[in-house]
Amino acid sequence: MSRAEAQDDRAGESALTAPSTAPDPGVAAGPGVAADPGARAGQGAVRSPSPLWSLGLFRSELLTTFRRWRTLALLAVLAAVPILVGIAVKIETSDGSSLGGGGGGGAGPAFISQISNNGLFLVFTALAATLPFFLPMAIGVVAGDAIAGESGAGTLRYLLVAPAGRSRLLLTKYATVIAFCLAATLVVAVSALAVGALLFPVGDLITISGTRITYAEGLGRALLIALVVAASLVGIAALGLFVSTLTGSGIAAMATTVGLLITVQILDQIPQLAALQPYFFSHYWLSFADVMREPVYWDDLVKNLGLQALYAAVFGSAAWARFTTKDITA
Repeated sequence: MSRAEAQDDRAGESALTAPSTAPDPGVAAGPGVAADPGARAGQGAVRSPSPLWSLGLFRSELLTTFRRWRTLALLAVLAAVPILVGIAVKIETSDGSSLGGGGGGGAGPAFISQISNNGLFLVFTALAATLPFFLPMAIGVVAGDAIAGESGAGTLRYLLVAPAGRSRLLLTKYATVIAFCLAATLVVAVSALAVGALLFPVGDLITISGTRITYAEGLGRALLIALVVAASLVGIAALGLFVSTLTGSGIAAMATTVGLLITVQILDQIPQLAALQPYFFSHYWLSFADVMREPVYWDDLVKNLGLQALYAAVFGSAAWARFTTKDITA
């Protein structure tokens, strides 16, 4: 999308979602956005936008995000991962042999070894395969582009002229990224569920603890795992949004976010940093495997969710502090 097209698109969306009585653009835009020279002194009081207008802004952001070719390409890549894994396992076990040794409590290998017995395990395997890199990379791209991409395209001022306020706009952007986290995770899960049912038998399944549960209960746990994985990406989403407020280049923000992701992943594998690793946002990502225990082992799951909430609070606050005080020149 060219800069002019992006401006026209955003201008049209602002016209559609703005309330009938437009406030003073300079007051609504906040620091760094010049006010209308002809504004009267009595126009200082700005009426807060209604909740329905806020929902309209959120809907506009969702449509804008999910209509981009980059977003659709990321979702297509994520959907392709379970297909490739399923085909690889099918070919490997086509002669009746079993796939590499699973057992015990690991996430990936333990699930991979069970795929040929029950296609539902492809859901768990696909999420374990995409969570360390593919899913957070996609989130980093969308989050990094949230503010910096608008600034680079010259459309950020159009958004701030509407009576959203900077805080409301930032919150809407973050909510859109969270919605993408959920959508991306469900794309992987649904793709894996369809491929697993097509290529492998389905039915009752054996948990990591060795107990048997019904297929319906297994579907429920698969949904719970997908929600846990989506929640595990909240921290990297907040980090990406903060980076996006630091620059006016969407590409730079995306590259920085993905670079930080890779760096943290590497540091999380260095034994000498064991004391720091529990504080890395990726440290407990694979704890979702504990959902497949009987009973469910909640300790690491709770630590993971608490850590993501901490990252969301810290970097969300940093993004707000930066965005509400920066000068908007594009």
